[in-house]
Amino acid sequence: MSEAEQPCDCPACSGDGVDPGQILAAFVDDAATLAEAEDPLEAEMAGALFVAMAQSGGEETMEAFAGGFVPAIEARGTRAALTILTAISAMSGDEPTPAGASARAAAGRLTEAGVAAPVWAGHLAAPLSAGPFTRMYDDEGTMSVLVGVFERAGRGHALVIVVDHENCGAADQIYVLGEEELPTLVAGLHQGARADGVTIKTKKLGAPEFRWYAEQALEIRADHDAEDDPDADPEDADLVNEDGPGYAPLAVLARNRLATLPSPRRPRGAVTSPHTDDRTSLDVLQQFAALIDQAGGPGMFGLNLPGQRRPQPAKLPAKRKKSNGPAPVYQIKVSLKGAKPPIWRRLLVPGDITLNRLHHALLVAFGWHGDHMYVFDTPYGQFGRADRELGHRSDTPVTLEQVAPSPKDKIRYTYDFGDDWEHEILIEKATPADPTREYPLCTAGRRAAPPDDCGGIWGYQELVEILADPTHPEHEERLEWLGLTDAGQFTPEAFNPAEVNERLRRS
Repeated sequence: MSEAEQPCDCPACSGDGVDPGQILAAFVDDAATLAEAEDPLEAEMAGALFVAMAQSGGEETMEAFAGGFVPAIEARGTRAALTILTAISAMSGDEPTPAGASARAAAGRLTEAGVAAPVWAGHLAAPLSAGPFTRMYDDEGTMSVLVGVFERAGRGHALVIVVDHENCGAADQIYVLGEEELPTLVAGLHQGARADGVTIKTKKLGAPEFRWYAEQALEIRADHDAEDDPDADPEDADLVNEDGPGYAPLAVLARNRLATLPSPRRPRGAVTSPHTDDRTSLDVLQQFAALIDQAGGPGMFGLNLPGQRRPQPAKLPAKRKKSNGPAPVYQIKVSLKGAKPPIWRRLLVPGDITLNRLHHALLVAFGWHGDHMYVFDTPYGQFGRADRELGHRSDTPVTLEQVAPSPKDKIRYTYDFGDDWEHEILIEKATPADPTREYPLCTAGRRAAPPDDCGGIWGYQELVEILADPTHPEHEERLEWLGLTDAGQFTPEAFNPAEVNERLRRS
């Protein structure tokens, strides 16, 4: 406190004034590294930030960007300047604002003048493919998560929009993450919901339906933001935060992606969520946000979700020793949770079958393709493909009798963390092995299993209803998706254990 106060040398305090040209030069030069980026998504995110900045102050700011800012960047005449202008153009859409049109024209002039294009410009010109699209929502109607996958030049990413139905169905958060990170995010959402007794339903969407849901959420959020503070200072716009881009530039990127999809189509029975001030303690949206916060927030172009904290499971019992004699044969009943009418399989398996081998037997018994993640939930922990972030241990060395040693014991097997096919495995009885039989063996069952990727048990029920109604607008589309020529080929009531056993013998 006794030391002399050091004078501040900022322009405002020193009286030296601010040199806009110097600031702009430094700003443009900083974009030189962006020119070398290989992933066009990095450039698009930068362009989205500039578009959001221009939009934040209304028409006056737009005019300032178009008439002053963009020409000043063009005047630099460098590759870095072209990089910025190309990025802004990429996010300006087919009907650009004055700022976007100005940036597009300026980029064209620099290109004609021979300025080298950024590395990613060629990738950005490649066509953008889209799909699949998914909507996850909780059974209490408080939240939903829209997920759309996009790919360009061999690089995939997911657009995730969290919708708060307790706030009129407004978009609450937007995330952009690598396609390979999506299963971890979905698994974390389902695990958090299951831990709190909340059911997450999953529905596969067509591109028009996804666009309708997403645009509705974005528009409601825009209306709310305008109503909350119509005279807000542009500097207060949600442009950036400590974790990366804020909501505003991510919304620009989201609208750009949605514009590439077919015209929006309102899904059958879809309504806008009513506004309510009553919030429940078991709000899944808050759980999802908390999960993001645990990860340190979303990165600029990705999201890493750590494993959730769980109670320590009991110590896994030791494996059977040779001195204990041969393992018994377990008769297990595997039931698909939520299926009405019930869908189940009865199998005979060696007690010392590994969980990994049991996983493959269940894929055959239910006809799953096996292209998705899975996990066994047991009193001794979760086993599947080893994943430290999700807390899954490898299922390869673990046997069924280790985790379910006695009749009436139950464990859970979940396949596909998106559709969330949950199976209850009940140990019905244990008997000595019959040397004349080959195991695993299917002895009984009921009804055909749902097709992979149909949107979970609720999506399957909807699929059955649509195929039973030739007048339904999606009837032909669903037949084509299944590869069928008429609905008579779809037989959800059929089940043949002999066919299952033949596939088991070949597996």
